[in-house]
Amino acid sequence: MKCLRHYFISNSLDDLEVFEEQLEAAGVSTPQIHVLSKHDAEVHQHPHLHEVESFMKNDIVHSTIQGALIGICAFILVLVVAYFAGWTKTAAGWMPFIFLAVLILGFCAWEGGLRGIQIPNHNFARFQQALNDGKHIFFVDLEPKQEAVLETVLKSHPQVELAGTGSSTQHWLIALQQKSGMIRHS
Repeated sequence: MKCLRHYFISNSLDDLEVFEEQLEAAGVSTPQIHVLSKHDAEVHQHPHLHEVESFMKNDIVHSTIQGALIGICAFILVLVVAYFAGWTKTAAGWMPFIFLAVLILGFCAWEGGLRGIQIPNHNFARFQQALNDGKHIFFVDLEPKQEAVLETVLKSHPQVELAGTGSSTQHWLIALQQKSGMIRHS
């Protein structure tokens, strides 16, 4: 099932906490709801808000995947050059080139992850100015049948500003989080 992520901007964590509670009371599960803020201490004072994990605030996963894709290209390039240069026909054979290609692949993925630690998550880059201004980003991943719930709850929160939509966490991952109880409940 394809979910859609809805982003909202607000100045009030109190209002966002009520917003989250109302969504949950209407059937939206906690793993579908997140709050992103530069004011982590303030978010912690609202125990019902489900904040974005610090690991996901940075672009580690996305950048590691990009690094791995570059590494795969380099992996293939090393093996192709070794083959066409005739180096694989020596006594050493393929083994040193396969080892080198694996090292390059690992290095590229590692470098991608290190780069990702230093930059904000690519999904949240468009909200950096709002975050720098002290605002909070609230987002919820909804299945198509839950869209009406959001519209109903949103009517009682005029301070919450719709900031767009985007791709969502995979439905199977949300279901796994629900079953495993990975989300803290207050």
